[in-house]
Amino acid sequence: MELRQVRYVLAVAEERSFSRAANRLHLAQPSLSQQIAKLEKLLGVTLFHRLPQHVELTDAGQRFVQVAQTLVDMSEGLEREMRSYAVGESGKLMVGSLPITGAYVLPHVISAFTKRFPGVELQLVEDTSSHLEQLLVRGKIDVSLLTMPIGDPSIETIPAINEEIFLALPPQHPLAKRKEIDLAEVADQPFILLKEGQGFRTISLRLCELAGFRPRIVFESSNIQTVQSLVSAGMGLSFAPKMIALAPGSAEPPVYVPLTSKPSRTLVVAYRKDRPLSKPAEAFVRILVEKGEKI
Repeated sequence: MELRQVRYVLAVAEERSFSRAANRLHLAQPSLSQQIAKLEKLLGVTLFHRLPQHVELTDAGQRFVQVAQTLVDMSEGLEREMRSYAVGESGKLMVGSLPITGAYVLPHVISAFTKRFPGVELQLVEDTSSHLEQLLVRGKIDVSLLTMPIGDPSIETIPAINEEIFLALPPQHPLAKRKEIDLAEVADQPFILLKEGQGFRTISLRLCELAGFRPRIVFESSNIQTVQSLVSAGMGLSFAPKMIALAPGSAEPPVYVPLTSKPSRTLVVAYRKDRPLSKPAEAFVRILVEKGEKI
């Protein structure tokens, strides 16, 4: 049974005439009659009493029309809903976010996005870089803000933010007043880093490796702000990206000193290569990149 045949039956039932229904449907009357006869044969019932001047529904025809109208209404509603998805008027967008970084980057992006797509439900999933990467690969989120490098080849990335990385020192540290520091100078000092799974931890370890040493890690935290507080309290040294270094912090924040090598990190917006982005997702990526350029 085809939906067009269902529509044909409804038209005939409303017009009570094959000829008037054919005109309304822009069909030849013999073609319309053949289609309904074909449907009746398929169903094994007669839907219409063919009378000389008009047609009337049989008992089976009345039941058919009752259910058929619901089917057509659902079909038209589904079509309208899919069109709204196609143009980005509705739907859901799952966005992965690094907990702290996202707090600095995403508020302006989300504000601009929701003004443009008020009917799209946006849900944030906050997690570590490694877990967000896994969720992206498994299709649990649509797009995500991640820190390079990205390990999985199935993920496509678009650079969004590039920012300098500073050395974080306790305010009372002997090198705190320096204009810049060679990282090798502090190779023997204690470090405070983020825990495993955090993208910025990988970057921090890589910086130390390039400077020729493995850091002596005395504390670890899953929160980069906690790391900064520990540094400020004199418990060790650490690193901080520009957005953290410039953000308002505690009453006595760490001192952030540029490194001679001028290292930086790249934040990217990522998505799966084999999953075409919806129009809302494309717009979210575009807004994030535009806002990122201003950070």
